This record gives sequence, structure tokens and C-alpha cells, in this order.
Amino acid sequence: MGFIGIMGGTFDPVHYGHLILAEQAQESFGLDRVLFVTAAVPPHKAGKGITDAFDRHEMVKLAIADNSNFEPSEIELCRKGPSYTVDTVQQMVSDSPNDTFFLLLGSDEAITYGTWYRPERIIELANVIVANRPGCEVEIALEHLPDSLARKMKKLKMPGVDISSSDIRDRVSLGKSIRYLVPPEVADYIYIRGLYR
Repeated sequence: MGFIGIMGGTFDPVHYGHLILAEQAQESFGLDRVLFVTAAVPPHKAGKGITDAFDRHEMVKLAIADNSNFEPSEIELCRKGPSYTVDTVQQMVSDSPNDTFFLLLGSDEAITYGTWYRPERIIELANVIVANRPGCEVEIALEHLPDSLARKMKKLKMPGVDISSSDIRDRVSLGKSIRYLVPPEVADYIYIRGLYR
């Protein structure tokens, strides 16, 4: 039996904001490990240009390599079709029925949680933890959701880290520094692979 965190995302690229959220959740909720699940085909970004899943997943592996509590997961990369969270959580629960799962969200993601595919089912299968993001407190985010969902969510207070993947991509395209926004290994990978140019 274990407490397992699920940190899903496009990770285009993964950055310190993702890592801090996972670390704070791991500590606050006594999680044994946190699985970083790279979305292969994010439903909410269909039709938008996103970096190849291989590159995004490689950056995740580099970013978390020095933390024994963090593990990369290829569960969505191995599944065809859109990467629906409910399918991922159902598969994890089915594979490890004795574990307790915690889905980790930033408050900016939580605002749209009610529009996700089968949100009620997700919250039946896993504890949903919502962390504050700069400019979007947890309480504000939960006000956008039906009470039946909002009251079941757990709140996580974490340091305000105003980093976004889109800003990092913009900075790279403009030739600006991304130092201290992503782990050095991720920055090196971006430059070596010529991503976001």
C-alpha cells in the first residue's frame, strides 16, 4: 500500500513550477512517490503545435532524475488517442488497487476541471489536490466549479512561482535566458535539440 501522486501535463517544457508543486504535495500529503505523466495527445491542445512527445518526456526524465521520490510514467505515451486523465487514473487504480492516488493540479488547471472528460469519475478514483498559482488562488478556482466537485478537493498552499511553459518557449524563440526557470539539464536539452526556435 502506498500514497501515489499523479503529476500530469504537456510539459512543453517541464519547469521548476511543476517540480515545486510536486515536492510540496509529496511533503504535505505524505506521498511515497509522484509519477510525472507526460500527455501524448492533450485533448485541450488538439490542433495546436506542441513539441513531440518523445522530447517532452525526455525533458521530464532529466528534470526529475535527482529525486528518488519522483518517477517518469509512459502510461499515456503507450496509449493511442487523446490523453484523458480519467483513463490514466482508472488504469493506475486497476494496476495497483491497494494504493491511494492523488491527482495534483495547479489552480489555473482546476478552473477548467468541470469541463474535463468525466470529472466526477476522476474524483471518485483519486484525491484531487489543488495548489495555488500566482494570480489564481485555490478558493477563486474552486468557485468556478460545481459544489459537488469543489468540496471534494484538497487544498495545497505553496510558494508562488510565476513560471509558465509558454513564457519559456517565447523566451527561447527570442534568444532570451531561461536560466533558473528550468533545471540546467532541461535547458541544455532544449538548446541541443533546437526546440522552440
